[in-house]
Amino acid sequence: MAALVAVAALVAVAAGSAGSAKSHVAAGGTLNVGWEQSFGATDNFDPTGEYLGDWFGIASSLLTRTLVGYNHIANGPGNVLVPDIATSVPKPTNGGKTYTFHLKHGIKFGPPLNREVTATDILTAMKRIANPKNGAQYGFYYSPIKGFDAGKGKSISGIKIPDPYTIVFNLTQPTGDFLYRMGMPATSPMPAEVVKCFEGQPGKYGQDMVSTGPYMIAGMDKVDASSCNTIKPASGFDGQTIYDLVRNPNYNPATDSKAARESFPDEVRFIVNASADDIYNKIDAGELDLANGTIPPQYLSKYCAPGHLDPRCHENSGDRTWYMYMNLTQPPFDDLKVRQAMNWIADKHALVQAWGGQPIGVVANHIVPDSIFSNQLAEYKPYRTNGDLGSVEKARKALKGSKYDTTGKGLCTASACRNVLLVADTRLTDTKMLPIIQANAKKIGITFKVRTVKGAYPTLQTPSNNVAISERPGWGKDFADAATFFIPLFASYDIIPNGNPNYSLVGLTPAIAKKVKAGGNVNNVPSIDADIAKCQAQSGQPRLTCWENLDKKLMTKVVPWIPYLWANVTRITSKNITKYEFDQFGTTPSYAHIAVK
Repeated sequence: MAALVAVAALVAVAAGSAGSAKSHVAAGGTLNVGWEQSFGATDNFDPTGEYLGDWFGIASSLLTRTLVGYNHIANGPGNVLVPDIATSVPKPTNGGKTYTFHLKHGIKFGPPLNREVTATDILTAMKRIANPKNGAQYGFYYSPIKGFDAGKGKSISGIKIPDPYTIVFNLTQPTGDFLYRMGMPATSPMPAEVVKCFEGQPGKYGQDMVSTGPYMIAGMDKVDASSCNTIKPASGFDGQTIYDLVRNPNYNPATDSKAARESFPDEVRFIVNASADDIYNKIDAGELDLANGTIPPQYLSKYCAPGHLDPRCHENSGDRTWYMYMNLTQPPFDDLKVRQAMNWIADKHALVQAWGGQPIGVVANHIVPDSIFSNQLAEYKPYRTNGDLGSVEKARKALKGSKYDTTGKGLCTASACRNVLLVADTRLTDTKMLPIIQANAKKIGITFKVRTVKGAYPTLQTPSNNVAISERPGWGKDFADAATFFIPLFASYDIIPNGNPNYSLVGLTPAIAKKVKAGGNVNNVPSIDADIAKCQAQSGQPRLTCWENLDKKLMTKVVPWIPYLWANVTRITSKNITKYEFDQFGTTPSYAHIAVK
């Protein structure tokens, strides 16, 4: 995803390739990408557990190939499934419960293995997801496969391999979005002879991931995979400052499609830099070509002024919501009235301005971006205030009657309202938002004990840390269905000890709390598991309406979030870029189609 972690809204057909079409597009060169503060990885770029949306775009464009995938282009066409490793996108049989994939011949693993990919390698990936010790953060998507959870990764009865180039998935029930699930990076082929060395070690395989795509981690050709004892991390990825990708000599373009991957650069380098200003100074000077991070105001005004977009500014819809989460077990947010009051008091206009204002996106009013609902909830704004500035009057009215309102004046006056743990990241955006959030909450009596963590996701994704609130999370679709918001973020069965995306702990029970070592008020936490099951069983417009109603329920009767931004994916590129494209699947730049001088 979570999910994975990027910016969003939708339907804006943006500057895209405008301005670069006149330039000469040719293969070669190095694409240099700045990355603010830290990679923010949820599992060190290990495909089994990594849920960072920015990495989804990198992986599917450059490193991993899946049975089905995408053409890595913008808007609606970018969400259409196409064959990748499979010869075609299969239609389900057996009443929607069986999917049969036939693999292309001639697809090979990159160094250090240099052998052909077979159906067994896909089974290996699925077994790795099924083993809970491997930290598969979106493993829940594959539970409909017969025997997936029962075998704990040792066997999966619902997957059959009749020959090396055929793999059959038998499901327990029809699952209309199953093909989308098989286009996610965790399902990409994995060689058993290498991944066995990282069994039960989440994140370790990320530094020695064997590629099936057009690029590989630099130095993989120097890794000795003859035994587990000889495997050392590839030189191109240190987990902290550099992610260096070079061409995979075993990639055969004849097994792929230029519509999906043109693979122009010889090398793609992702470079961490603590300073957003420095990153964009380097983009302006041509030392970097684009960036993942906060765009400083001076560059937004220079390149992305509303109505005056420079050809080097690219705005695309990101299908992503940025939000503050509130932990339903931690006082005072274990009280619905307090959570509602926090939504009323939030100055969403100021929070959006902290990101950069209109070029970056618009105010979010509920959980799932309007675009995913075909704009059918465009007028649903349950916490609307004048100018989106927040309302003290409405917040205090909502708070009246709370167990934390000891004076009856609509203020959070109990001791639990003071020094509430808030964990923030170190990005420029976070530092701008913090004073706004603190000033807003203080108006209803809540003060925070702020802990700033560089690359905060692992801290937030560990329930035993009992973080009460954070402004760090954002969530983009895993694929083009609202289920990819509701299931990972709010289903009780997705609450796990590490890498947990259900930050608010919706649906937590005392038994789950004991398992994940979560503290606080773990009794009577609201659940939407039954609502999710009801919607999942439907299709077409009834399914869409069901998800819309669930969004409304979450915003009024559960209230786990303060959604504040539906943001565009806005990128400023250097003068070196000769072609720019956007990838709607990953809601990232389309590294598969970007070219440099």
